[in-house]
This record gives sequence, structure tokens and C-alpha cells, in this order.
Amino acid sequence: MKKLIIISSLSLCLMLTSCSILSGVAEQIKGIANLANCEYSLNNVSNVSVAGVDVKKVAGGQIGVADVAKLAASIMQKQIPLAMDFNVGIKNPTQTNALLNTMDWMVNVQNTQLAQGTTTKSYTVGAGRTSTVPLNVATDMYRIFSKDGIESLKGFASSFKNDGTSSKVGIKVRPTLKVGDYALKTPNYITIEKNIGKKASNTQTVDTKKRS
Repeated sequence: MKKLIIISSLSLCLMLTSCSILSGVAEQIKGIANLANCEYSLNNVSNVSVAGVDVKKVAGGQIGVADVAKLAASIMQKQIPLAMDFNVGIKNPTQTNALLNTMDWMVNVQNTQLAQGTTTKSYTVGAGRTSTVPLNVATDMYRIFSKDGIESLKGFASSFKNDGTSSKVGIKVRPTLKVGDYALKTPNYITIEKNIGKKASNTQTVDTKKRS
């Protein structure tokens, strides 16, 4: 009789544990489904510098002799570092949370892919809310501007607006989520534009890759 009670108790515990796990997985799956309904936009770009020169100074016509010397020196050294912080907005229009595990990104400068990376922090985009995901970009542009010299480099820096965006710089993202041991990615990258929401209408999480 005691054995029967113990076995029954253990069975009940296993059932409750299994239900709890399944419930958690179900919530994650629901979050993944909601991610496909999210809208992505570029809030702003901040801390933009070329060869250590703040592009706001160039855009505002405040570039000095020392700044020009920095730009010229970077070309001579065959290194033109570009640094910027993208702030990507993710809007969740649904009534349940969307779960973002990681996000791959690619940055193009003058239609040339220069940098790519992956976020390492997870985000929960609340129902009916918008979350901001910061992307820190650091790359080298020498292969683009080495031929045309400092004037083209100054022209590039001048293309940035007050909000840090530029028609010569583009960014794409590819959200990734995780359910258990499985990583699920949207099959395509989503092009992010300033103040224009991009629905992931054709990016259902169909790619699965089991992680060891």
C-alpha cells in the first residue's frame, strides 16, 4: 500500500513537472509567433565618428585643421575607423509578449557590407509596447574611401543628419529565438529604415538548428 502511495505521488510530481515545462515551452512558442508580427524601425544613430572625428562637427561645418589632419592621417595609415551606435526599435502590436533571444545584424556603407555581428542580450518586448535594442558598430572603411581621398571621406561624414542617420549607411537585422535546445531564426534579414516600421510578414521562424 505504501509503495502504491509513493509511486502515485511520484507520478503526480512528474505529471505536474511535465505540465509546467510544457506550459513554459508553449509560452516561448507563443512569443516566437508574436515576433513575426513585430515592427522594426531605426530610432536613431548616435556617437558616430570617422577616424575619431565626430560627424556632427563635419555636418555643422565646424571641422577644424586638427580634424582634417586626423582624416588625412587615417588614409595614410590605411585605416579609416567608423564607430556608431544604432538604436533599433521593436514594436509589439499584439496582446502577448514577444521574446527575442539574439539578433544578427549587418551594416552596409555605400552599398558595401562592412560589418556584421550578433547581440548577446535577450529582450522581452511587452504586449503593445516598444523596446529599443542598441547595436554597437565598429569597422574600418579604408577599402571604400582609399581611392577617392579625403574629400570623399568628408562628403560621407557630411551626409549624416542630426539624428545620426545617413542615406549612405544601411542596416539589416535577423531575429533569433531559442526554445529549449533549439535556435530558431527568421529565414531572411529585415531592412531597417528610419521611422518606417517593417513587419516581419515573410520571416516566420522556420529555420531550426539544435545546439549542442
